Amino acid sequence: MNAPEGWRRPAPRRADPGTEIFPGDAAPAQRFDPTDPTSPAASTAAQSGEGAAETPVDGAEASAAGRSGRRGRRRGRDRSPEGPTPGSPAAQGPPVDPEAVAREICLRQLSFSPKTRAQLADALRRKGVPDDVAERVLSRYSEVGLIDDAAFARAWVESRHAGRGLARRALAAELRRRGVADETVSEAVEELGPEQEEAAARELVARRLPGTRGLDPVKRTRRLMGMLARKGYSGGLAYRVVREALEAEGAEELPDLSFDD
Repeated sequence: MNAPEGWRRPAPRRADPGTEIFPGDAAPAQRFDPTDPTSPAASTAAQSGEGAAETPVDGAEASAAGRSGRRGRRRGRDRSPEGPTPGSPAAQGPPVDPEAVAREICLRQLSFSPKTRAQLADALRRKGVPDDVAERVLSRYSEVGLIDDAAFARAWVESRHAGRGLARRALAAELRRRGVADETVSEAVEELGPEQEEAAARELVARRLPGTRGLDPVKRTRRLMGMLARKGYSGGLAYRVVREALEAEGAEELPDLSFDD
């Protein structure tokens, strides 16, 4: 917008060197200069007892704060994730009942997933629970049904066969690694019949077969048989299922393999 005729902008007034203030402009914020006794901010600070430097902390307060911080750090070092460090100030309380510790460890392990007796015994041993205490707690938990290796083995076979298509051989190996007794393992895997095993093998091959198309028939055979072998299927069953699946697609020049099992 044009200024009225005859209007002239007033001359600026200077507050500080390098700063121009025109009528109607807001005054710049006062800057605190402790070296300038004429500064309004310095006068205000002098009247209120405040200065440029922070008020020094009392020596006793600083010492107390330092001691408090050191005590907090020391308490953190004295307590590990598994409990107080032996010989530390945090471990000077009343003795802990080892059976109570063993029960708590077992219940925590079982809350995550079912465990075999051998797995719980290993967990107690790693935590330093005496063997006699561990035996009493594990026996009691077996009596009330919290530990049941036979039920664990049956559920394991059903779940891993349905979800991963594992054969009896692979399932038995997994159960033995978890400390299940051989007799219990045999009873569990025997519930998986040969017909179920063969049906699972055919389903696995049917799912993998499209991904091998375009490969040499010999390579397809080896790749599919290797997949079944890793899941615990015998060589004879794997070769028969793979050969039948490839012949159904019209594949020729398949390798002629023989197996004893």
